[in-house]
Amino acid sequence: MRLVVTKMNLGLWAAAYVKEKINAAAPSPEKPFVLGLPTGGTVVDMYANLRLFHKEGLLSFKNIITFNMDEYVGLPQDHPQSYHSYMRQNLFNEVDIRPENIHILNGQAADLNKECADYEAAIAQAGGIDLFLGGVGRNGHIAFNEPGSAFNTRTRPVELTPSTMEANSRFFLNDLRRVPHQALSVGIGTVTDAKEVLFLASGAKKAEAVARLFEPGKDLNWPITALKLHPHATLLADPEACSLLDAAAKAKLDARMQAEPDAEHWTLEIEEA
Repeated sequence: MRLVVTKMNLGLWAAAYVKEKINAAAPSPEKPFVLGLPTGGTVVDMYANLRLFHKEGLLSFKNIITFNMDEYVGLPQDHPQSYHSYMRQNLFNEVDIRPENIHILNGQAADLNKECADYEAAIAQAGGIDLFLGGVGRNGHIAFNEPGSAFNTRTRPVELTPSTMEANSRFFLNDLRRVPHQALSVGIGTVTDAKEVLFLASGAKKAEAVARLFEPGKDLNWPITALKLHPHATLLADPEACSLLDAAAKAKLDARMQAEPDAEHWTLEIEEA
């Protein structure tokens, strides 16, 4: 996998990358482009730029199929903090995507396990995910796959850790009692089955998770390290998120930044083991 470091707005960089990937694929009704989509604060700017690209006629979602990463259990779809509401507000209401091409887990399903199994089947029916986008949690979680999650997990109900609930409490009036304790989430295996993966990490609070990628091997306690096993995985980060890199990685990054101070980004390769 590779680490891409930029001083640009991460959302603009990521949105431009998504636009280029979609337009290069020239999706059609017969061969749509399949996107895996995240929610959360890290990707708000990405969605703002995707909306802008669409408004300017540079990007169409007409032949795009989407699968969101997760949804809280128990929240109505019209709850302001549900991920259904988030996606409508941040993307779907302002682009030309077909409603039947939108897939978001139903956290109020009568049978949560069946809902998850059906979701995996729908991804397979769509031909798999071409590009899975995501943000990295402070504890290295991807989607709601918390530390300790097996790397072959599939879509399933999960219990949220206290640290994730605390991080998400800002969306619930900073009241932990309002934060759901459970969610439905795609598995790590669901994410890494995608043809390509692009994750974002911004700020010093994500620095430990980013630094873990440069330690040998994979670590179940840091789900982000599963991305090292993917042949086409990219982690996009700002300099603050790279503040805890080990000495060797920091030296390489500093050398590249000094050699090309005006570059849009700098790249480090991350070894699998």
